[in-house]
Amino acid sequence: MKPRVRINNEIRAKELRVIKDDGGNLGVISTEEALRVAKELGLDLIEISPGAVPPVAKIMDYGKFQYLEQKKDREIKAKSHVTETKSVQVEVGTGENDLMRKARQAAGWLKDGHRVRIELFLKGRYKYMDPAFLKERLQRFVLLVPEDYKIAEAVTKGPKGFTTIIERAGKGPKKDAPMSSPASSPAPAKPVVKQEPKPEQPKHENK
Repeated sequence: MKPRVRINNEIRAKELRVIKDDGGNLGVISTEEALRVAKELGLDLIEISPGAVPPVAKIMDYGKFQYLEQKKDREIKAKSHVTETKSVQVEVGTGENDLMRKARQAAGWLKDGHRVRIELFLKGRYKYMDPAFLKERLQRFVLLVPEDYKIAEAVTKGPKGFTTIIERAGKGPKKDAPMSSPASSPAPAKPVVKQEPKPEQPKHENK
C-alpha cells in the first residue's frame, strides 16, 4: 500500500524544495513560506518526495493531484498485465454452435494476451478411436478460432485426451492454416470477344 501523502499543515519538514504546478521552481524555502504562497494561489501544498533532502513539495490542486496519481497507477497496472493460460475443452460430439462459441471465447483470450490450452476431452468409446482421426478433430477446432495465432505447444496425448496450446501471433496468417484448394480459387476471367459493328443498311427513299 502506498504511504499517505501529506498536504498543507500535515507536512512536518521545516524546509522544502518547492515547485509549482506550471513547472516553476521556487527553490528551497521554509514550509511556512510555501504554505503562504499556496494559500495566495488558492491551491494546496503537497509533499511529493518526502525522502529527499530537503523533501520536495508541489503547489497544485489536491483533487487534480489525486486524479493524475490514479491515472498513473492504472497505466502501470495495464503494463504489468499478467499472462495466463486459459483452457477450452471440446469433445468429439460437440455441436457446431458450441464449437463456434468456444472458438470466439478463445479468440477473446488471445486478444487479451493470454495463451489458450485447447483440450479434446475423450470419454467412453472415443478413447479407443484412431489417434490420427482425434488429432484431426482437435485441429479442426483450432482452425475455427477467429484470431491470428501460433502453435505454442504441439498436440500431445494426455490422460484425458489430446491437447495443444496456442498464443497470439500478432499480424500474419494462422500457423498450420490450410492452403486454399483449387476449387476455392477464383475462376479465371472469361476473354472479352470484340464484336464487329454491323454494316449500315441502305436507306430507301419514299416515292
